[in-house]
Amino acid sequence: MQKKTFLTCLGTRPEIIKMAPVYKALQARGQHVQIIHTGQHEAVAHELYRFFDMPPDIVINLQRKSSALAHLTSALTDGLADAVRSLQPDVILVQGDTSSAFVGALTGYYDDIPVAHVEAGLRTHQRDPFPEEKNRELIGRLARWHFPPTKQARDNLRAENIANDNIFMVGNTVIDAALWTRDRLQHAAGENNPAIPENARTFLRQYRDDRLILITAHRRENWGAPIRQIAQAAAAIVARHDGVVALWPVHPNPAVRSDVEREISALPPNVRERICLTDPLDYPALIDLLVRCHFTLTDSGGIQEEASAFAKPVLIARTSTERQELVEAGGALLVGTDIAFICEQARLLLDDSATYRRMQVHQSPFGDGHAAQRIAAILAPAPSHGAEIAS
Repeated sequence: MQKKTFLTCLGTRPEIIKMAPVYKALQARGQHVQIIHTGQHEAVAHELYRFFDMPPDIVINLQRKSSALAHLTSALTDGLADAVRSLQPDVILVQGDTSSAFVGALTGYYDDIPVAHVEAGLRTHQRDPFPEEKNRELIGRLARWHFPPTKQARDNLRAENIANDNIFMVGNTVIDAALWTRDRLQHAAGENNPAIPENARTFLRQYRDDRLILITAHRRENWGAPIRQIAQAAAAIVARHDGVVALWPVHPNPAVRSDVEREISALPPNVRERICLTDPLDYPALIDLLVRCHFTLTDSGGIQEEASAFAKPVLIARTSTERQELVEAGGALLVGTDIAFICEQARLLLDDSATYRRMQVHQSPFGDGHAAQRIAAILAPAPSHGAEIAS
């Protein structure tokens, strides 16, 4: 087997998590794997790199002078072009739908380096999520290898006239990462997990016998009134159900944090004390809480997938999702940000055991935990055997 250099272009928390299994699978096949860190999620990235034991080879000093997407794209283009030309990889790997992934694919195209797209083919067929929907469409025009996680994602690519020979349905590496992390944390879970912020550990000890709702919300389309409505719905759910508490890792963006804190701080003390607002969670802490929670209310695409690995029902605080497979399998429901509708669906999950069981999908539609091995076998095939691939 010819040894190649694979360059992974990573910048955000989800990219690092979902590419870690591919990084390890390629290394296990004797390949040289390098990492460029673009710095999009600088505050949380390096702890993840340490957790997965995959130190970056190059770190771009991303100088953000404004929040404008045009400025971000320009800064990434300059930084990635220099890094790619100095490393001269055989293949560039990008993941998902971030600006780092789009610019990584564009850089590969400009330098005539083939691009492999992990988690290809996700579509809402709407403008939102912005700009992620357009990013993944554009990557689809630039990549040579497309690794859709599901049949629906594969069909989306075929509908866009991507050559079928370049499409490989492999599952989603997020399931690989989630299961690996759960197993690693078995001896330090819940309130004993040092990765969980101290105030959250105290909260979990105090309410260890109560049912836990895990809440996250951060998407741009939910800023302002929608996120305030999510907070109001969370408060109403907790107020109406004894023995139910909520834990909300609040996104650091001031547009999110100030609204959430304002709504929760105004609650009566007997409700407010049963909602824990905490800092953003490290990945191991998030997986731990997903294993523990009763269900999750979220607008995060990654959490929809990770929750499915542990058969946890998901209420999606959006009007559309590019992960429709979980909705179709019955494990998730689009509830938007309508307070009454969120509260009613939460009531069913809390009070109706039959509804709860129906939403426990015991086989994730996103994969079986072996997606990275399939990807590595395609990109670096051994002469004597291959991997089983659904196509």
